[in-house]
Amino acid sequence: MLVSLVPILRRPLLLHRVAPYVLDVSPGARDLLARRRVDPARVLGVVASPVGDRLAPLVHAVLGAPDGIRLRLRQAAASETVSDFRGRQLRWTVLGAAVGAALGVVGAVQQGQLALPAGLALLGAAIGAAAVDWLLQRRAKRRLARISSELPSILEFLSLSLAAGEGLQDALRRVGAAGRSALGSELAGVVARSAAGESLSSALGALADELGHPGVTRSVEQMRGAIERGTPLAQTLQAQALDARDAAKRDLLEAAGRKEISMLVPLVFGLLPTTVAFAMWPGIHVLQVGF
Repeated sequence: MLVSLVPILRRPLLLHRVAPYVLDVSPGARDLLARRRVDPARVLGVVASPVGDRLAPLVHAVLGAPDGIRLRLRQAAASETVSDFRGRQLRWTVLGAAVGAALGVVGAVQQGQLALPAGLALLGAAIGAAAVDWLLQRRAKRRLARISSELPSILEFLSLSLAAGEGLQDALRRVGAAGRSALGSELAGVVARSAAGESLSSALGALADELGHPGVTRSVEQMRGAIERGTPLAQTLQAQALDARDAAKRDLLEAAGRKEISMLVPLVFGLLPTTVAFAMWPGIHVLQVGF
């Protein structure tokens, strides 16, 4: 294996270099380039599928249902599937169990407690599985928060484009091409699906169902109503943009109210003791010197 990593042995053969240029005239070149590497993880999954099918209800009950994971993956714009996420969660679980077992063995050797490795292995496995799910939830929440912050500006942009005489699909295409926003990329995906043959109303409905964002769902419902019934949309989107900004202000005030106690922690335990120390230290020093 080490010898095969030598650069001179890893050079591509002339056959592999010429094959892409003769695909239209050589069946052998097409067969050569059509080869795919076999993933050992898939073979292992097929072998272990009977046991996995029996344990699947228990795993879903403990670690979460596939629908919820699929929704969080979509909200986080992750490219992996539910199976990939489960595999990554399994790897982190095994790693956490191994680390916990190693620490338990060290503690058992020093203290003589035989049950310590098993307990720390279970704890490490639980921490590893929960950490992967928590990181995914964090990514999904951060992306949804970014979409919430971008929603008023994008709705105003859409309303201006519609008021200028553009159609809804052209306005969505313009918004999707402007910048690199999270919601703009979602709207660009809607336009791409519509260009591929799907109706614009269906593509917008699929976006609302997959994303699960309340503000986006309301806006999509208004857009679909305008498409199906021909109602004016520019003023409605402008009003929704104002509502989204008001909702952002309310969320900010609620977050400030929740953080009020934590904001007092550095004041009470940091600034106040320092102020008291600076106020009392000269008097204590004078008393010590005087007596």
